[in-house]
Amino acid sequence: MSANNSPGNGLESIEKASREELQALQLQRMKWSLRHAYDNVPHYRKKYDAAGVHPDDLKTLADLAKFPFTTKLDLRDTYPYGMFATPMRDVVRIHASSGTTGKPTVVAYTKNDIAMWAGLMARSLRAAGCSADDIILNSYGYGLFTGGLGAHYGGEALGATVIPMSGGQTEKQVQLIQDFKPTVIMATPSYVLTIADEMIKQGINPRETSLRVGVFGAEPWTNEMRREIEERLNIDAIDIYGLSEVMGPGVSCECIETKDGPHIWEDHFYPEIINPETGEVLPDGEIGELVFTSLSKEALPILRYRTRDLTRLLPGTARPMRRMEKITGRSDDMLIIRGVNVFPTQIEEILLKNPNLCAQYQLQVSREGHLDKLDVYVEVRSDLSNSVSEAQRTEIGASVQHQIKVLVGVTADVHVVETDKVERTLVGKARRVIDRRPK
Repeated sequence: MSANNSPGNGLESIEKASREELQALQLQRMKWSLRHAYDNVPHYRKKYDAAGVHPDDLKTLADLAKFPFTTKLDLRDTYPYGMFATPMRDVVRIHASSGTTGKPTVVAYTKNDIAMWAGLMARSLRAAGCSADDIILNSYGYGLFTGGLGAHYGGEALGATVIPMSGGQTEKQVQLIQDFKPTVIMATPSYVLTIADEMIKQGINPRETSLRVGVFGAEPWTNEMRREIEERLNIDAIDIYGLSEVMGPGVSCECIETKDGPHIWEDHFYPEIINPETGEVLPDGEIGELVFTSLSKEALPILRYRTRDLTRLLPGTARPMRRMEKITGRSDDMLIIRGVNVFPTQIEEILLKNPNLCAQYQLQVSREGHLDKLDVYVEVRSDLSNSVSEAQRTEIGASVQHQIKVLVGVTADVHVVETDKVERTLVGKARRVIDRRPK
């Protein structure tokens, strides 16, 4: 169960280990990670001393609950380098979030961290059904965003051929698919549907390309969107999960043989589910906020990090590691509309059950007088755009509005519009919500 198993076409030994073996490794590594952070990050030491806990207090995995949480605020308060646990001479790369909601969160990697990340991305790609024989079109954004380089290094570690396209330039994406014949595409799920729309514009059938697998992440997406992607592009759509603060993409990934939720690579990341209000650790199977503790990161150990993603932990199927259910929303992007809790993914599920609609949508929240108002803008499928009349769009909108009222409990004005009328984000994550209410 070495941490340095080289990726190949077969499973690593840890992917076949028993739960007992896995938990013994987790405890060993967790003790190291807590001590590493306490000894080398003043912020952690101060926080733990104030809470009256010490790394030596960890005797079992359950003892982790004694330690304080880490949040994005900790990373912003110590901006830019205050959470680093190694000297800068040992840091070989820095990534950062976009900083759209405040200061960017800065993350660092040693040479060993990069090798671990590449190995876990290779493991993820192998779980997704990829091999050294594949050609990967990498349409995740490169740069400070972890997606592009994380996917790139993982593809190369697997031995596959990687095309470093990055996001945007959709016409060129289509050209490269036609000319270079990639078998795998990696992108945000919303962007791959934009690529499919562009194919149709160019008279290309998206179902008749060389692509056979898509590995999609960086934004929440539903099983309804999976079905749309698979139907439109005739590929297997695999969910990969990660976040910069914990590592980047490759913290967990679905296995192609089951496609039943991403398996968490628990030999490097220890998951917990907590009640987002109280912080209480919840048992497996209950929905709550996902929390991660890194077990092997050198430059930026992350301990009990609150991701704000809502999910639940499930038993392993294709691997002994536990699975996480597809993200249903975030504890901090939940909309409260007239007293009702609403997640964009709830609306998405309803939209995608309608065979006339696609996954290009946007929720706009405003206030009329003292009351909140929700407008939902959604496009008709691109192959139907010219055949669906305005009267039919109005009828579809009324039907969806009724379903949102019944299933979600809020009243929404649903606007069914033509293709390309909903704002698209060509690089990175789709902008699903615009909240215009007074702060």
